[in-house]
Amino acid sequence: MAKINDYYQKKQLMEKLAAELEQLEEDQALKGELEFENKVRALMKEYDKSPKDVLQILSAIDPSVAGAKADTTAGSRPKRPMKTYKNPHTGEVVKTRGGNHKTLNEWRQKHGKEAVQSWQQD
Repeated sequence: MAKINDYYQKKQLMEKLAAELEQLEEDQALKGELEFENKVRALMKEYDKSPKDVLQILSAIDPSVAGAKADTTAGSRPKRPMKTYKNPHTGEVVKTRGGNHKTLNEWRQKHGKEAVQSWQQD
Protein backbone atom coordinates (compact mmCIF):
# COMPACT_ATOMS: atom_id res chain seq x y z
CA MET A 1 0.00 0.00 0.00
CA ALA A 2 2.93 2.35 0.54
CA LYS A 3 3.73 2.38 -3.17
CA ILE A 4 0.23 3.42 -4.15
CA ASN A 5 0.30 6.27 -1.63
CA ASP A 6 3.67 7.37 -3.00
CA TYR A 7 2.27 7.19 -6.55
CA TYR A 8 -0.72 9.41 -5.76
CA GLN A 9 1.41 11.93 -3.84
CA LYS A 10 3.79 12.25 -6.78
CA LYS A 11 0.87 12.50 -9.21
CA GLN A 12 -0.65 15.36 -7.16
CA LEU A 13 2.73 17.06 -7.04
CA MET A 14 3.08 16.77 -10.83
CA GLU A 15 -0.37 18.27 -11.33
CA LYS A 16 0.46 21.14 -8.98
CA LEU A 17 3.77 21.80 -10.76
CA ALA A 18 2.07 21.62 -14.17
CA ALA A 19 -0.44 24.25 -13.03
CA GLU A 20 2.36 26.50 -11.74
CA LEU A 21 4.29 26.05 -14.99
CA GLU A 22 1.21 26.93 -17.03
CA GLN A 23 0.71 30.05 -14.92
CA LEU A 24 4.35 31.05 -15.47
CA GLU A 25 4.05 30.54 -19.21
CA GLU A 26 1.19 33.05 -19.28
CA ASP A 27 3.28 35.69 -17.49
CA GLN A 28 4.14 38.55 -19.88
CA ALA A 29 7.40 39.40 -18.06
CA LEU A 30 8.62 35.82 -18.49
CA LYS A 31 7.60 35.85 -22.14
CA GLY A 32 9.67 39.00 -22.64
CA GLU A 33 12.70 37.47 -20.90
CA LEU A 34 12.43 34.26 -22.92
CA GLU A 35 12.14 36.26 -26.15
CA PHE A 36 15.23 38.28 -25.21
CA GLU A 37 17.16 35.10 -24.38
CA ASN A 38 16.21 33.55 -27.72
CA LYS A 39 17.33 36.69 -29.59
CA VAL A 40 20.64 36.79 -27.70
CA ARG A 41 21.26 33.11 -28.46
CA ALA A 42 20.43 33.67 -32.15
CA LEU A 43 22.80 36.65 -32.27
CA MET A 44 25.57 34.62 -30.58
CA LYS A 45 25.03 31.84 -33.13
CA GLU A 46 25.02 34.31 -36.04
CA TYR A 47 28.38 35.76 -34.97
CA ASP A 48 29.75 32.44 -33.66
CA LYS A 49 30.31 33.77 -30.13
CA SER A 50 30.21 31.87 -26.85
CA PRO A 51 28.69 33.14 -23.59
CA LYS A 52 32.24 33.70 -22.34
CA ASP A 53 32.94 35.97 -25.33
CA VAL A 54 29.79 37.95 -24.63
CA LEU A 55 30.75 38.37 -20.97
CA GLN A 56 34.17 39.67 -21.98
CA ILE A 57 32.55 42.20 -24.29
CA LEU A 58 30.06 43.27 -21.62
CA SER A 59 32.76 43.58 -18.96
CA ALA A 60 34.73 45.84 -21.32
CA ILE A 61 31.65 48.06 -21.61
CA ASP A 62 30.73 47.89 -17.91
CA PRO A 63 33.44 46.54 -15.55
CA SER A 64 30.90 45.87 -12.80
CA VAL A 65 29.53 42.99 -14.90
CA ALA A 66 32.60 40.83 -14.23
CA GLY A 67 33.62 42.50 -10.96
CA ALA A 68 32.42 39.75 -8.62
CA LYS A 69 33.85 36.95 -10.73
CA ALA A 70 37.25 38.64 -11.11
CA ASP A 71 37.70 38.73 -7.35
CA THR A 72 37.24 34.98 -6.95
CA THR A 73 39.49 34.01 -9.85
CA ALA A 74 42.33 36.33 -8.88
CA GLY A 75 43.14 34.35 -5.72
CA SER A 76 41.40 36.44 -3.13
CA ARG A 77 43.51 35.10 -0.28
CA PRO A 78 47.26 35.71 -0.14
CA LYS A 79 49.63 32.88 0.66
CA ARG A 80 50.60 32.42 4.26
CA PRO A 81 54.15 33.44 5.09
CA MET A 82 56.79 30.73 5.24
CA LYS A 83 57.83 30.00 8.83
CA THR A 84 61.05 28.29 9.78
CA TYR A 85 61.55 26.41 13.05
CA LYS A 86 64.90 25.04 14.27
CA ASN A 87 65.01 22.44 17.02
CA PRO A 88 67.92 23.44 19.31
CA HIS A 89 68.23 19.87 20.62
CA THR A 90 68.65 18.13 17.27
CA GLY A 91 69.42 20.99 14.88
CA GLU A 92 66.57 19.84 12.65
CA VAL A 93 64.92 22.59 10.58
CA VAL A 94 61.26 22.63 9.51
CA LYS A 95 59.82 25.10 6.98
CA THR A 96 56.03 25.37 6.76
CA ARG A 97 53.24 27.75 5.76
CA GLY A 98 50.74 26.22 8.19
CA GLY A 99 50.80 25.19 11.81
CA ASN A 100 49.60 21.62 11.33
CA HIS A 101 52.92 20.06 10.41
CA LYS A 102 53.68 16.48 11.48
CA THR A 103 57.15 17.20 12.86
CA LEU A 104 56.01 20.39 14.60
CA ASN A 105 53.15 18.52 16.25
CA GLU A 106 55.60 15.88 17.52
CA TRP A 107 57.86 18.60 18.91
CA ARG A 108 54.90 20.29 20.59
CA GLN A 109 53.93 17.03 22.30
CA LYS A 110 57.46 16.43 23.49
CA HIS A 111 58.61 19.97 24.40
CA GLY A 112 55.40 22.01 24.73
CA LYS A 113 53.71 24.52 22.48
CA GLU A 114 55.45 27.62 23.88
CA ALA A 115 58.90 26.10 23.61
CA VAL A 116 58.39 25.13 19.95
CA GLN A 117 56.97 28.57 19.19
CA SER A 118 60.15 30.13 20.60
CA TRP A 119 62.18 28.11 18.06
CA GLN A 120 60.67 30.08 15.20
CA GLN A 121 63.24 32.00 13.20
CA ASP A 122 62.56 35.12 11.17
